Amino acid sequence: MALVSKTFELYGKTYTLESGELAKQATGAVLVKQGDTTALVTVVVSKERKNYDFFPLTVDFNEKLYAAGRIPGGYLKREGRPTEKATLTARMIDRPIRPSFPEGFRNEVQIVATSLVADQTNPIDVICTMAASLGLTLGGVPFEGPLACVRIGRNVETGEFIVNPTYEERENSDLDLELAGTADFISMVEAGADEVTEDDMLAAMKFGQEAIGAFCQAQREFVEEWERVNGAIVAKEYILDEPVPEVEERVFAHYDEMAAALADADKLSRIAKVDALKERIRAEFSEEEQLAWEREIPVNLKKLEKKAMRTMVVETGERVDGRRADEIRPIMVKGSYLPLVHGSGLFQRGQTQVLSVLSLGMLNEAQRLDTIEPVDGKRYMHQYNFPPFCTGETGRIGSPKRREIGHGNLAERALLPVLPDEKEFPYAIRVVSEVMESNGSSSMASTCASCLALMDGGVPIKRPVSGIAMGLIQEEGKTVVLSDIQGLEDFLGDMDFKVTGTERGITALQMDNKATGLTFEILAQALQQAKEGRAFILGKMLEVVPAPRESTRETAPRISTIEVPVDKIREVIGKGGETIRAIQDETGASVDIHEDGTVYVGGVGSSVEDAIDRIKLIVKEPEVGEVYDGRVVTIQSFGAFVRLFGNKDGLLHISRVAQGRVERVEDVLNVGDEVKVKIIEIDDKGKISLDRLDKPEAPAGSGNGASHDDGRGFGGRPRRDSKDRERRGHGDRPRRPGDNGGSGRVPRRHHEA
Repeated sequence: MALVSKTFELYGKTYTLESGELAKQATGAVLVKQGDTTALVTVVVSKERKNYDFFPLTVDFNEKLYAAGRIPGGYLKREGRPTEKATLTARMIDRPIRPSFPEGFRNEVQIVATSLVADQTNPIDVICTMAASLGLTLGGVPFEGPLACVRIGRNVETGEFIVNPTYEERENSDLDLELAGTADFISMVEAGADEVTEDDMLAAMKFGQEAIGAFCQAQREFVEEWERVNGAIVAKEYILDEPVPEVEERVFAHYDEMAAALADADKLSRIAKVDALKERIRAEFSEEEQLAWEREIPVNLKKLEKKAMRTMVVETGERVDGRRADEIRPIMVKGSYLPLVHGSGLFQRGQTQVLSVLSLGMLNEAQRLDTIEPVDGKRYMHQYNFPPFCTGETGRIGSPKRREIGHGNLAERALLPVLPDEKEFPYAIRVVSEVMESNGSSSMASTCASCLALMDGGVPIKRPVSGIAMGLIQEEGKTVVLSDIQGLEDFLGDMDFKVTGTERGITALQMDNKATGLTFEILAQALQQAKEGRAFILGKMLEVVPAPRESTRETAPRISTIEVPVDKIREVIGKGGETIRAIQDETGASVDIHEDGTVYVGGVGSSVEDAIDRIKLIVKEPEVGEVYDGRVVTIQSFGAFVRLFGNKDGLLHISRVAQGRVERVEDVLNVGDEVKVKIIEIDDKGKISLDRLDKPEAPAGSGNGASHDDGRGFGGRPRRDSKDRERRGHGDRPRRPGDNGGSGRVPRRHHEA
């Protein structure tokens, strides 16, 4: 096997495909680059066929921090569980690859993408699908390829579409559309958008389809070069599940019974009827037949259910729950569902019910990200939980599964465009969606419930967002687009197409398509039907929660922002952080200082105002003529130091503590006394001289009544003359030997060179 490498340029970016040097024991291995960003994608297909009734495909994205020149944190200093971004990337590869395999393929397939270089300019995710497709092709694995995935952005200034934009280009884009498929049809779409219109989204998808075709052609050219160097690729033979006519005939004899069992609007009742029918059909087979056809029987039972459901829709125009194709299930909306929490909303559509709960915090509570991408955190976090009780089942509750991470990310992208920026609303925002019941489209219910929670919590969103899941049935040459699909229609249908947005446009989109006959005309119909459905759902939401609260709830922290001079940040923090800790401990507020001098102060009650007042006093610059109620903090022989505010002290000279001469400051003032003072001088070094405004009479016997009118230095401190030294007992102090040439001491000399 010789190394083959091909570098090509498409849409202004440079790519490299390479194989034959790394991971040669894998079924297929491809090194892919965009710029300097590099990933190795390997494909391994097991030799033995698994006894499953499903296709055993596993996709992993191995995110290595060395790719970005970083060492993992924590004690172990090595990568642990996949990050959210790694999970989303694995899903991005999996979703177009999975439906491309032939039906009945039961050999285990594992695709592993490993990040080798992340150049901080070009994203690594979308190019991995192209490498996986090429790895399958080079390994002789049967699938409907080649496949590719592209990201489409749109420059907000020029309106031009960009293929696989850099991180910098994505910052200046109002569209982040990822789509995958073959040169002929799209099988996967994932998008976030800044209220993009349906027409613009469709145009971007058409442009993306063309780009996918170009990358598929690049793979074909690589295969031609590979076969020229290494010989023809040998297609491997894999045993597929072949239909057994006898089993199919006996199972499908119960078609009318299955159609009757499916015609029930209640999910659990319908499932019970269908399961009971399947058991009766299974019982018609002898034990020997059940053992011989242990895979064929359940596969055909599933086919029977699928056929009955789909035929019902295309022939009668009626769905299993009696709805029309464009009819939406009954909706129930409740705002402020929970007390004390920062915000909550309950949304139910049919038998899908989601409770979303909002939590607000300081910006320093935002999520920190440890990935190979040039991002270090995110302020808005949306998390989605799908416990087993929501479908009436038992199961393990633990860390989120891939599906939960993907659904949470979709709802997060749906709401992100309408959130206020940090300057307007300086909070970290976390929304958790708890699925209480599920019968299809729980991610769209999460979007609606989370929008309600945000509005209930007083988050000033730009516009409310709703979402809907669309479906597609293509059967017997007929096509039906379904609005608000339920679980059965998702599972047995041809398309799951989720759309979220405001009245102005789309904010997020997700599609998984199994139908090769999906045209842009059908997509246009689905988008228009989704727009009408979103508007209907949004109207129901606004009937109950018409707008965000004017302010956050009383239980939520109130966060205010002030600006301090950058050169004063050190004073606010204090030595070793003692000042800022004291402010937080004494007021109960949280204080977060940024390098640009922005200070975020959060808390409940009066703690925010108290902390802000303390900070303002620290950074305040005193001026001559200002009057303060100060507190004596130190007493010296020449006067008292008075704390004006914060850490600012001024000197009240002994001559100004009382009317008349005072011999000792302690005769008039003590540490801790409150005194009204006025600033009379600030020298070049910032030292402050004070005068007392409420001077009392000097105590009798404290002095001879003469004023302190000798020459004084800073703050009025008297200069000591000879009489003063005599009075203090130092008038005839003997000189030490060596002073000024006195005997007994040799003057210090510099070392001679």
